[in-house]
Amino acid sequence: MSLRYNDYTTLLREQLNERVQKISINAGFTCPNRDGTLGYGGCTYCNNQSFNPDYCKPSKSVTTQLDEGIRFFRKKHEDQKYIAYFQAYTNTYAPFDNLIKLYEEALAYPKVIGIAIGTRPDCVNDTILDYFAHLAKSCYVMIEYGVESTCNDTLQFIHRGHTFEQAEEAIRITATRNIATAAHLIIGLPHETHETWLQHARKLSMLPLSVLKLHQLQIIKGTQMARQYGEHPEWFHLSTLENYIDTVIDFLELLPPAISMERFASQSPAQLLIAPAWKTKNHEFVVKLQRRMEERDTFQGKKWRSTLPHYTIK
Repeated sequence: MSLRYNDYTTLLREQLNERVQKISINAGFTCPNRDGTLGYGGCTYCNNQSFNPDYCKPSKSVTTQLDEGIRFFRKKHEDQKYIAYFQAYTNTYAPFDNLIKLYEEALAYPKVIGIAIGTRPDCVNDTILDYFAHLAKSCYVMIEYGVESTCNDTLQFIHRGHTFEQAEEAIRITATRNIATAAHLIIGLPHETHETWLQHARKLSMLPLSVLKLHQLQIIKGTQMARQYGEHPEWFHLSTLENYIDTVIDFLELLPPAISMERFASQSPAQLLIAPAWKTKNHEFVVKLQRRMEERDTFQGKKWRSTLPHYTIK
């Protein structure tokens, strides 16, 4: 069955001529939204324990985390190569020299052929982007920005501490350096609607993104949003699995075919998850998504060009 969307895993294999697996790393970074620079406590939805693998502990060196992560994935594919994914918190938020040591420790590891850096739009500058541009001449580099929403009212409500305009600017100045540029977006944030989510697609389609990662809003124990959900459930529009799949397809129809989709949904540990409890693994979600796209006879970019004249973003 041929895919009806641009699949990042397939694209990466074609670009690098290798089977490639990302290995998550927690290098002990913090975030300006946690250390008092912008605020304390982080974003209202954030609990990093919900997506960090067990081996990702900042008490371990980058090399040790790669050892343990690769040991796990090597059981399935002995000959594959790896991308070191600096995932937890804001992975450009430290003195430049400290950052370089961590990145280069990862790149020195056997079979690691690149790095992916998760960060915030307000935590990059010319110095670090010029470094990444130089690095990208000899290995794979991707910068992943947490955009989360294109609505400033939502960003303020969830305490992101940056605007969508800052995200636009960061994406543009990164892409102009020929660095693979990704965005992360959450579908289902408080007070947003189906039409809001389609506006996200229209706005992101105007940006020079290489890769996009989506996931459904999950209410996680121990977060400020969990308290809000308990007190004001009317603020939230948590989808059923079936409705979310249709929303993702509506979203894909508005995206340009050139943007590769790395992820559509996330799966938090059951002991931390309050809602929605779909109990569907990522590969199962992709199968359901593909089948539904076949039923609807649609594909990524089907409605993209028809929206172009109506949306112009600086």
